[in-house]
Amino acid sequence: MRIYTRTGDTGETGLFGGGRVSKAHDRINSYGETDELNSVLGWCAVAAEGAPGIVAGLKVSLEREQALLFTAGSWLATPPEAGELRKHLPAWPAGASKTLEDEIDAWDAALPPLKTFILPGGSELAARLHLARTVCRRAERAVCDLAADEQNGVDPRILAWLNRLSDWLFTAARAANAASGHADVPWRPAL
Repeated sequence: MRIYTRTGDTGETGLFGGGRVSKAHDRINSYGETDELNSVLGWCAVAAEGAPGIVAGLKVSLEREQALLFTAGSWLATPPEAGELRKHLPAWPAGASKTLEDEIDAWDAALPPLKTFILPGGSELAARLHLARTVCRRAERAVCDLAADEQNGVDPRILAWLNRLSDWLFTAARAANAASGHADVPWRPAL
């Protein structure tokens, strides 16, 4: 199979289930943003290899979320009018958001209370996780745009999961700092 097809050279791309749309279409943007987030999570997973303490299993958790991003991408790439094809897409796990909430709660219980806004930074892993959080928020906005444009175009569980994922990434960054002995970087307003 060749990597290039030349079918997108005019600024259009094909949807799963047929039909062609502009590469600037909200549907393409939504799964493009989730694809970028998937790459950033992979970059985070590399830094999470062998992470200590409360983030010891973070690499595996990041890879779990990468797999879910692929599942979300398959749903986002398939418009509702594809009908029967949607029945063949991977099922969305009912507990995806709850898993993130449980991990957030576990990390949060081990962290000092947050008393101020913090800046992205601290350890290398935490800085990457903060970047992933911002990319996640952008992906969420793109998926929200698609949901607003197309009735039944987005499973609301995917939207809820993306919202929770950014919270999870924020808390994971704090946990990564704590596990590596770095303090969170407090925001100090410029005078």
